[in-house]
Amino acid sequence: MKRTLALTLLCMSLAPAILAQTPAASSNFFKTSDGTRIHYLEAGSGRAIVFIPGWTMPAWIWQKQIDALSGKYHIVAVDPRSQGESDKPPYGHLPENRAHDYKELVDHLGLKLPALVGWSMGCGELMKYVEQFGTSNVGAVVLVDGFAAEKPSPEMYAGLSGWMNQLQQDRAKQADGFVRHMYNKPQPEDYLKRVIAASMQVPTDTAAVLIYNMLAVSGWSTAFAKMDKPLMFAYQPDNQTSADFLKSKLGDKVRLEKFDGDGHALFVDDADKFNRLLDEFMKGVPQS
Repeated sequence: MKRTLALTLLCMSLAPAILAQTPAASSNFFKTSDGTRIHYLEAGSGRAIVFIPGWTMPAWIWQKQIDALSGKYHIVAVDPRSQGESDKPPYGHLPENRAHDYKELVDHLGLKLPALVGWSMGCGELMKYVEQFGTSNVGAVVLVDGFAAEKPSPEMYAGLSGWMNQLQQDRAKQADGFVRHMYNKPQPEDYLKRVIAASMQVPTDTAAVLIYNMLAVSGWSTAFAKMDKPLMFAYQPDNQTSADFLKSKLGDKVRLEKFDGDGHALFVDDADKFNRLLDEFMKGVPQS
């Protein structure tokens, strides 16, 4: 009994040290062919999953995925150009350009059949990735709550136009409202302030251009025609029209996963569900 108690106490005393030894994601940079330094976080080993954040968001927005999945997968989370710690050039912000950055990162790291996960604006960029480079070195694609339609409605054009105006008039107010609206579940205030600060690191003119360029992602038919790898769309109820559109175009080629009660950043609001679904989805992705 005494021996058992001693071993238990020893394990308890060692637990903090063992947890402290869990490797954190490494912070790395690579330079694109046009000379832009792109920052990315990297952790784990095994099959690769590349995470692309949405408009003005940093790579570490995927921290709950890095923490939960890096023990089983090779996780790479990217700061797109002009976001996070990446360079902020005054050019190269079309979805096609940013998709090219991601392809160069995949090649730089020598990733084989990575799963590409794009959130929000990142969804259209991944469609441009498939359109430009095909799927010969893509394992799977996961789209997270991005807008998908033949073309934006007049109401959406009007809304985004007003949004770009607000960016110019009061960037701090716009960023605060945008970030807080991304979540439907309570988040710590210090976390929200950190996300807001990260969003504001993107130059205002670039942030507005990115919104404008997002509207250029229309007519996804070319990417759809090339999509021959497993595809999943995770979304929250406000984005049901995008889910319906994808289903109408792709049928059984797309797996739909609805996150009731969650916000736009559903992978944060319900990280356990998202991570579990992604892990389950990866088990069905061919490795060759």
